[in-house]
Amino acid sequence: MTETSTQHKNAGPDLTYQQYLQKDTLALPKCIECSKLHFYPRIVCPHCGSFNLEWKILSGKGEVYSTTTIRRKPERGGNYNVCLVTLDEGPRMMSRVDGIAAEDVEIGDKLIARIINNDGDCHVIFTPLQEV
Repeated sequence: MTETSTQHKNAGPDLTYQQYLQKDTLALPKCIECSKLHFYPRIVCPHCGSFNLEWKILSGKGEVYSTTTIRRKPERGGNYNVCLVTLDEGPRMMSRVDGIAAEDVEIGDKLIARIINNDGDCHVIFTPLQEV
């Protein structure tokens, strides 16, 4: 599904991104000229330099491209992971995987996005995709 950028014409790309997340929707800018999506949202396509963008709603599915475990003492919250996730639609974004131990996250793991809303400040995390 694609929506034109005029839907959020009074907002910059970072605010538009947050507005989608607040609606529990993962969407990113797609260049009309070169057809590539990009993350992090910006007003110009980083691939071809075009300003002709639209917003595309994404599936939220992806796979771990790289991962690392940040080690912390249990009293400081314990270990967590930081990973790069390649979305099925192409862009790669940095996030984390919840739902499994940080050390168990592996390159190639299939994931699904989850949007966390902390009093209006939204961000995307991933959980393992349970394929049926």
